[in-house]
Amino acid sequence: MLKQRLSQKLLQKLSPQQIQMIKLLEIPTMQLEQRIKKEIEENPALEEGPDDEENEIAEEDDNQNDNDQDEFSLDDYLEDEDIPDYRLESVNYSRGEEQKQEIPFSAGTSFHEYLASQIGLRSLDEKQEILVDYILGNIDDDGYLRREIENIVDDLAFSQNVTTTEEELLEVLAIVQDLEPAGVGARDLRECLMLQLARKDQDNTEIKNATAILDKHFDEFTRKHYDKIKTRLGLSEKELKDALDIILKLNPKPGGSFNDPMQKDSYHIIPDFILEYNEDGLEISLNSRNVPELRLNRTYAEMLQAYSASKEKTKKQKEAVSFVKQKLDSARWFIDAMKQRHNTLLLTMNAILGFQAEYFMEGDETKLKPMILKDIADMTGLDISTVSRVANSKYIQTHFGILPLKYFFSEGLQTDTGEEVSTREIKSILQDCIDREDKKKPLTDEKLTEILQSKGYQIARRTVAKYREQLNIPVARLRKEA
Repeated sequence: MLKQRLSQKLLQKLSPQQIQMIKLLEIPTMQLEQRIKKEIEENPALEEGPDDEENEIAEEDDNQNDNDQDEFSLDDYLEDEDIPDYRLESVNYSRGEEQKQEIPFSAGTSFHEYLASQIGLRSLDEKQEILVDYILGNIDDDGYLRREIENIVDDLAFSQNVTTTEEELLEVLAIVQDLEPAGVGARDLRECLMLQLARKDQDNTEIKNATAILDKHFDEFTRKHYDKIKTRLGLSEKELKDALDIILKLNPKPGGSFNDPMQKDSYHIIPDFILEYNEDGLEISLNSRNVPELRLNRTYAEMLQAYSASKEKTKKQKEAVSFVKQKLDSARWFIDAMKQRHNTLLLTMNAILGFQAEYFMEGDETKLKPMILKDIADMTGLDISTVSRVANSKYIQTHFGILPLKYFFSEGLQTDTGEEVSTREIKSILQDCIDREDKKKPLTDEKLTEILQSKGYQIARRTVAKYREQLNIPVARLRKEA
């Protein structure tokens, strides 16, 4: 038996203007200038310059009699018989249906280009430049110089017809090893770690002990013969642990950070926000270096007012007036949308700044609090999707580096009770468990999973393994101590 039933549904449909606003929020600073220029090209009622609309309105009465002297007028449109119909229709509000285009992301600076850019700031003679270029060409993606110096001497003689010595090459290699990131140009792991330690405070006892371990007992260190190291260097248990902690925080692959999108982009990305730390505290601002001010075209505004006052209009005049009005409305809306974008970005970033204030003071990752999109949405009154769009592809320049906004947010997991928690909270518990474990019987991933599940966290073993790796903590068998 068929039955008919009436029902009401409340559907939310985004207007073309809302779609445009969403797109503007998503655009990073490095693409915004291009987007504004595109709008100006398509809409003659929009132009660059400070917004003096109030002055224009005040002067409108005085300027009405001078319309015939304007550079162009509405009559120019009326006299042009070749105006296609589409010129009399507003197209600025219909881009929600245009073909979707991906926002191009900066290709960035490669690892070797980054090294070469630093060399460009050094004062080298012609021969040194040749030697440096050849050494840089032999550095692999991890940042190591894998080719023997004596072999490079031969390579240069045969392939470049350049005569050099191992001593000359070592002098040039020292220049390369002075570049960023620390450890680049090392010929093995020991040298890589030693280069990084050399840039630290040599008066610090922990640094001195760490250097002694790598310099005199590297083999024992790699084999985890810590008791031998402790005895031979005369270190206490705490002194040994502190020195090992220093070493384990060093980067064994200095070039590898360029494979990490967050680290890679920090060398060349154009930041959307600028954070300044001064005596008054933390202050955030939008990076508007290449973003022009916008205003309505005065001539278009005067044209519309003059011809709208005319009571009798031909069909062509009505169409032309409608066209000019649509262009002015579109230009006015775009200016307002840019202001709304500005306010929304600052509102969101200030909320993030307030939530993570302790972290932003020093850049200490341990001070980074668990934070999800909903936290910022609740603080700002914005929709979660809006916060997500602001955070996507946006970067902030701080006094300790350039970071993507996504870095400050954590993935979400749930407890048995359905409460949402951040992955940083999980990682903090993992780190604490491993710090407290019996090093003679370190906790396996399976055991760590059981511990977390007993605390009410719904998590799989493979997820535990992933978080452990992200914390740079080796597997249990490598953490075992005799």
